[in-house]
Amino acid sequence: MLRLQKNNMRKIFLRIIMVPLGAIIMALGLELFLVPNHIMDGGIVGVSIITSHLLNLPLGIFIFILNLPFIFLGYKQIGKTFAISTGLGITVLSLATLALHNIHPFTEDTLLATVFGGMILGVGVGIVIRYGGSLDGTEILAILFNSKTPFSVGEIIMIFNVIIFAVAGFVFNWEQAMYSIIAYYIAYKMIDIVIQGLEESKSVYIISDEIDEIGQTIMDRLGRGVTFLHGEGAYTGNDKKVIFTVITRLEEAKLKSIVAEIDDNAFLAIGNIAEVKGGRFKKRDIH
Repeated sequence: MLRLQKNNMRKIFLRIIMVPLGAIIMALGLELFLVPNHIMDGGIVGVSIITSHLLNLPLGIFIFILNLPFIFLGYKQIGKTFAISTGLGITVLSLATLALHNIHPFTEDTLLATVFGGMILGVGVGIVIRYGGSLDGTEILAILFNSKTPFSVGEIIMIFNVIIFAVAGFVFNWEQAMYSIIAYYIAYKMIDIVIQGLEESKSVYIISDEIDEIGQTIMDRLGRGVTFLHGEGAYTGNDKKVIFTVITRLEEAKLKSIVAEIDDNAFLAIGNIAEVKGGRFKKRDIH
């Protein structure tokens, strides 16, 4: 019980630190790279950028005001902890963009602003999502509409952003709108890297006539635990042993080499895993 309380306190402490940190990093990407060069982000932040430009008022004001309804929706749709984390993140993001508003941008080169702004933005958003919050109400809106339309959450977000970037083409120009799409794509990829980490986990299934030797070699040379599953060939009806194991991206080439050395005709299926917890995934000593 005490250990559980300590874990919960640690999670709360990390959330209080990391959500504002992510919001500040996003503000740096917006105010020092993207916004001064008329490059857009998607979602509610994108709407805020357009509104700020048209009314000639600081961006932070609109980020806060336009996201307020979505904090309430997040509370109703996802939960109290998410709403508090999102409210904290959006408040810090709004204040940070206000504080950075009059600082001269790092670069006036549009391509550099697009690439580095998108990267910094993605890191900030990824940190906030990783620690249980959000900096944009679009996802919450998409979850709400998902239950009332035939479109998935991802499709609703895409449609919403296409409309925003189209409007940006009229408000700024079409070249800036195209740069904005590039920045959005870079940010999207950076979010994945921050959430999943560079050392992405992979699930592996192996079917072979030398299954015991392959399993033992994986344990000895990779230090990974293996699980034997029992299957049946649909065509032959023969019983088959199947190895299941989880490795990191960096270990993939070595595992393929091990399997090829023992049985070049082995069936090997490798897939990406977003997260691994529990069990015996921790690497053992190898020999």
